[in-house]
Amino acid sequence: MTGVMKRATRHHAWDKPVDLQVLSTVTLAYDDRHRRRIKMTTDNGVDFLLDLEQATYLDDGDVLELEDGNAIQVRAAQEDVMDVHCHSVAETARLVWHIGNRHTPVQIFETGVIRLRYDHVLEDMIRKLGGHCEAKKAPFAPERGAYQSGGGHGHAHH
Repeated sequence: MTGVMKRATRHHAWDKPVDLQVLSTVTLAYDDRHRRRIKMTTDNGVDFLLDLEQATYLDDGDVLELEDGNAIQVRAAQEDVMDVHCHSVAETARLVWHIGNRHTPVQIFETGVIRLRYDHVLEDMIRKLGGHCEAKKAPFAPERGAYQSGGGHGHAHH
């Protein structure tokens, strides 16, 4: 006989530490990190039900609190991305305008590097506009819209 599936009913942001015993991690791609209610499987193979009151963006390092008081930590999956940089602020601004015109999510680093999901068409456009692209596997945590809960400031953990 199998036990009852564990339920994660509370979300805690990575930057607000909680005193919970983390039992496992769940690694999710960007497209899988905005959720309310869905069956998930931890990285060590244990099924649980994410059952939050409202759809929530799950960021790398966030903690999902289980009903029993334990927790599961969210990890951002490695994805096919490209890091883009330019030689000047003006080139970067022009490039960002063209990327934004295509409604493409981007992650912006303090160094001026722009990360987006790998796309060969965008890569060609970026190169033609003078940008430099480096394809890689890395976590992707794009900026959230200014009107979404949590504000427009994103962050990344390295």
